[in-house]
Amino acid sequence: MFLSQGNQLFPASKRSEDCVCLLSVGLFSQTPTGVWSVAANISHKSMFNSCMALHQLYYDPNIENKNLAQKWLMQAQVSPQAWQFCWALLSPDKVPEIQYFGASALHTKISRYWSDIPTDQYESLKSQLFSQIACFSSGSKMVLTRLCVALASLALNTMPEAWPGAVAEMVRVFQEEGGGVDGRARCLALLELLTVLPEEFQTSRLPQYRKGQVRGALGREWGSVCPLLQQLLRRTDSPGAVKARVLRCLSSWVLLDVPLSESEGLVHDCFSALPDPELFDTAVEAIVNAISQPDSQRYVNTLLKLVPQVLALQEQLREAVQNGDMETCHGICRIAVTLGENHSRTLLEQVDHWQSFLALVNMIMFCTGIPGHYPVNETTSSLTLTFWYTLQDEIMSFESDKQAVYLQVYRPVYFQLVDVLLHKAQFPSDQEYASWSSDEKEQFRIYRVDISDTLMYVYEMLGAELLSNLYDKLGRLLTNAEQPTSWQHTEALLYGFQSIAETIDVNYSDVIPGLIGLIPRININNVQLADTVMFTIGALAEWLADHPVMLSSVLPLVLQALGNPDLSVSSVSTLKKICRECKYDLPPYATNIVAVSQEVLIKQIHKTSQCMWLMQALGFLLSALPVEDILRNLHSLITPYIQQLEKLADETPNPSNKLAIIHILGLLSNLFTTLDISKQDDESADSSAPPVKTAPPPPGPNPVVVVLQQVFALIQTVLSKWLNDSQVVEAVCAIFEKSVKTLLHDFAPMVSQLSEMLGQMYGTIPQASALDLTRQMVHIFASETDHFPPIKALFELVTSVTLSIFQQGPRDHPDIVDSFMQLQAQALKRKPDLFLSESLDVKAVFHCGVLSLKFPEAPTVKSTCLFFTELLPHCSDVPPLARVVQEDGKLLVQAVLEVRSLFVGRTLSSTPSMLPHASSYLCLVLPF
Repeated sequence: MFLSQGNQLFPASKRSEDCVCLLSVGLFSQTPTGVWSVAANISHKSMFNSCMALHQLYYDPNIENKNLAQKWLMQAQVSPQAWQFCWALLSPDKVPEIQYFGASALHTKISRYWSDIPTDQYESLKSQLFSQIACFSSGSKMVLTRLCVALASLALNTMPEAWPGAVAEMVRVFQEEGGGVDGRARCLALLELLTVLPEEFQTSRLPQYRKGQVRGALGREWGSVCPLLQQLLRRTDSPGAVKARVLRCLSSWVLLDVPLSESEGLVHDCFSALPDPELFDTAVEAIVNAISQPDSQRYVNTLLKLVPQVLALQEQLREAVQNGDMETCHGICRIAVTLGENHSRTLLEQVDHWQSFLALVNMIMFCTGIPGHYPVNETTSSLTLTFWYTLQDEIMSFESDKQAVYLQVYRPVYFQLVDVLLHKAQFPSDQEYASWSSDEKEQFRIYRVDISDTLMYVYEMLGAELLSNLYDKLGRLLTNAEQPTSWQHTEALLYGFQSIAETIDVNYSDVIPGLIGLIPRININNVQLADTVMFTIGALAEWLADHPVMLSSVLPLVLQALGNPDLSVSSVSTLKKICRECKYDLPPYATNIVAVSQEVLIKQIHKTSQCMWLMQALGFLLSALPVEDILRNLHSLITPYIQQLEKLADETPNPSNKLAIIHILGLLSNLFTTLDISKQDDESADSSAPPVKTAPPPPGPNPVVVVLQQVFALIQTVLSKWLNDSQVVEAVCAIFEKSVKTLLHDFAPMVSQLSEMLGQMYGTIPQASALDLTRQMVHIFASETDHFPPIKALFELVTSVTLSIFQQGPRDHPDIVDSFMQLQAQALKRKPDLFLSESLDVKAVFHCGVLSLKFPEAPTVKSTCLFFTELLPHCSDVPPLARVVQEDGKLLVQAVLEVRSLFVGRTLSSTPSMLPHASSYLCLVLPF
């Protein structure tokens, strides 16, 4: 009698006895190094201990004991004793879990320790495995499979030299009667063995030269496998289980690149098996695997014979659609798409059969437009999208004369595809959509993105005519008052426009003015429709910049949508795009935009991320206004936040006001990120130099500097209370860092006081964000004579403080080490004279770099490599650097060699390539 609780498969009469034995025999012995080792050295005791360990693994409630048992079993499996106890564990009186472990141990020994087996033992081992497989052919399926895998591994290690004709012998052995095993069981065992043989080859650890030999040998063995599979599949009295195993076996063998011409008959038999529901899935898998092999395109005649067979499945496909049989639809679609996607060019080139291939394309079109909403009613249509990419690529790759012929046939197909895709992209009814789960809605969103990508790609073939086609349909839809239309239809057509306009330059399209004119006529009574209207306007932002007269048609819609929290993402992102692209045409609308934005910010309609986007939009907008207007709007916009920040600064720090402070600082930071009153040259060739302004700013102080000077004391007050909080410090630094990046040299009036504040901050509590801001200051101002003194003082202070961190142990501060190395590299790049200072301990900085090279964090190692790559070339013009390299360069060489060996076989973005770059300089400067 067996216990019925959970998965407890050990006999009830044995459990209490086993538990006592487990405690008494000392299952584990521990070596002085703490590694668990096998406690027995003879077969009987090893078997006994293995049984006990398995019992402990399955039934001991103590997780630590389970882990110890698992570790012991893994070591036992690879131990020399495994050759003895694994056979004993396969005894019929053992439970399947124990038998499975024995079979797995056999496979492990054969596959990983083949060299341990004497050649004169090959035949004996083979015979034993055949015998065990025969015994288990009517037993546990999981044990049978592991034994088959073990024999497959033996075959791979011995063919073709030591075991020529291995597969033929397998077939012969299992076809012989005897051993008291019925024919059906022997047949299924043989098919299992033949199935796992190619699978084991795919995952085997054979050397590359052996893989080639064995692959060739397996290819020659196909002649023994194919007739057997055909015979079993075509016999009317073959049980369904046998036929299913035959199909699995075929799937496995065709992955060895069996020529399609040699498996043609079996593939046809697979099509005959498709009407059988029990064989359908395995037949589909076999067909797909056979026709998707890279070499199959060589067999044109076979492929041409397959096309009619695929087309013959259309009736079964339509019945499945009518019956709501999604699995059958999915399988037939996979077959059609696999044939079309893998062999489009081959089939296109068979001009005498163009009608049959066109029929296949139309069948795939039916699969694309299969009724129902994805993913609730159907999951098939998504399989077809990559086919349309492939077919278009093949058509467009032909020479112009051939291409023109194919376009004449397939352009109408692609226009039909657009209609089908837009229909599939339509939302369901409001009631149905409300019943969908959040996961289903997310899958539908991703599906629509895939459709959007497909439409964008199709535009390359159809061109401007596609936009005209969409515009005509939308125009008829919105102007036909007699025929009521659903919002879903309107939304889908707009989605088509949006998909194309987001990535394709539509500035020269003659239908966009009409589209802009139609948008205000849309009855926006649904959130999804409103979202798409917003995103469509945003996608046309560049076009609006070239046609600013049309702004008045769409801007009111955007500003109205800002007040709707359900349209938060679409309305704010669209306003940001318009303000970025059209800012020089927005001054007439600026007052209204600022007022509406300020209102929604005060009402806290939007989430934090959208509030940040909105501030960026306002920064773009204000950049195009006169300075006095900028200051006036800034005063109106940020005064409420400054007042709130003053109040928060007086409060005792707590988690609630911390979030509020970070939010306000984030708003200011994002505003100053985009508020730039002068144009920048975005195409500056030298990325290492500071960006260049193409036009001088207006006279007078920069508005951002004016505001920062006004709130500087308040920020210092906030810092005085929150200096221990890295998030608040980071938010403060972000305001100045983004302002420096945007304003560049216009930030000059604040260099001195910001340098002083940074020094005080970092000297009190060092944080990486302060180092990053210092690096930006060095980058922009270190080369300017007027600002060199405060920059030099700041650089020396943060370097001194960081060196003290290294003395105390830097491993707890990898972020500071990373930022420090970046700062030192930037200083060497922009102003090497900083290292001439007597106040700077150059030798200590060098040693910190050597230590940082050995950090396990990849970004830190990369930053350190950048530092040394900048340092070594300056040995010729910065004497302190030359001295330290000459004295201690060997330490760097040793560190570089250690790091190189450490990263062998690992992926570290660009770091290994920098190490030899630094090493090449070492060869020039070190006196070896």
